[in-house]
Amino acid sequence: MTNQDFVAIGDTVVDDFIRLSDARVVCKGEKEDCELCVRFGDKVPFDSSTILYGVGNAANAAVAAARLGLSAGFVTNVGKDLNGDKIVEYFKTEHVDTSHITQHDGAPTNYHYVLWYDDDRTILINHFVYQYRFPMDLPEPKIIYFSSIAGGTEAYHDDVATYLEQHPNVFFCFQPGTFQIKLGAERLGRLYVRANLLVVNKEEAQRILGVPNTQDDVPTLLAGLSALGSKVVIISDDVRGAYALENGAVIHLDMYKDKKPPIEKTGAGDAFTSTTAVYYATGTPLKDAMLRGMINAAHVVQDIGAQRGLQTRAALDAQATNPA
Repeated sequence: MTNQDFVAIGDTVVDDFIRLSDARVVCKGEKEDCELCVRFGDKVPFDSSTILYGVGNAANAAVAAARLGLSAGFVTNVGKDLNGDKIVEYFKTEHVDTSHITQHDGAPTNYHYVLWYDDDRTILINHFVYQYRFPMDLPEPKIIYFSSIAGGTEAYHDDVATYLEQHPNVFFCFQPGTFQIKLGAERLGRLYVRANLLVVNKEEAQRILGVPNTQDDVPTLLAGLSALGSKVVIISDDVRGAYALENGAVIHLDMYKDKKPPIEKTGAGDAFTSTTAVYYATGTPLKDAMLRGMINAAHVVQDIGAQRGLQTRAALDAQATNPA
C-alpha cells in the first residue's frame, strides 16, 4: 500500500438482505423497545434475498471515500474462503486498495442476515474473532477512519492508538461500534482524545456517557462527549437532524428532506459520517461538510444496502449548492 488519502479500519461482512412482508412490529414504548415478530414454529415466506459483499461501517466508509475521489485503502480481516475472495475482488472494483486485507486460513468470513421489513432492518450478526494484527508500518495517510470491530481486540485498539500518536498529522475520525462503546470511554481514552472528529447517534452518546435515555438534551450530550477530548463532536438524532460542537459553538442541521420515501435505511449513518469526515478533513467548513453527508445518506436509503446509492463529489456539490 502506498500513501493513501483515506484509510478505513474495521470489520467487513457479507450482508444477506431477506425481504419480509409476512411479519409485524410490536412496540412497548420507545423504538429500542420494539420487536420484529414472525409466527413461531411456522414456515414464514420471504419475498427476496439480496447478497452484498464487502459491507460494514468501515467498509462503507472506504467505498464512500473512493466514490468521492480520494485514494482509499482498507485494513480488515476476512476468511480465506469464497466469500473472502469475493470481498477482496469487490473492493478492487470500487478502487479501494486491498493490500492490507488479511485472509485467514481456516476462518470464516463474517456473514450477516439482514431481516428487511418495511423501510428498516434487523440484523442477525456473528463476528468471528480473527488473529488481529494492526500494520504498524502502514504508510501515513491523510485520514484514518476507525469503526466497528469484533470483541476481544483490546490490544489491537492499543496499537491503533499508538500508531495515531506516532502520526499526529493524520486526521482521525472515530465512529465507535457496539464493542468499542461497551469497552468504555476510559479504556479507549487514547482514541477519544486523539479524535479530530467523533461521530455517534444520540443513543450511542447516552451509552458512552453512561446516562439514562431520558437524558436527551443533545447540547448537554455534546458537551459530555467533548469532555472526553475529541476536537469536534457530532451527534445525529434521527429525524431531528444532526448537531455538532466545534470550538464551543453548537451547529444544527435539519434532516435532509428527500422527496421520495426511503426504501431501506441501512448505511445512512455511515454515509453521513464518512462523507462529513472526507469533506471536513479536506478543508470544507463543518456545516457544509455535514450537509453533504446528509445528502449522501438520503441517496443511500433509496437503494438496498449501504453502498449502492453513494454519490460522487461532483453530484453532492451540485445538489448542495443547487437544491431541488
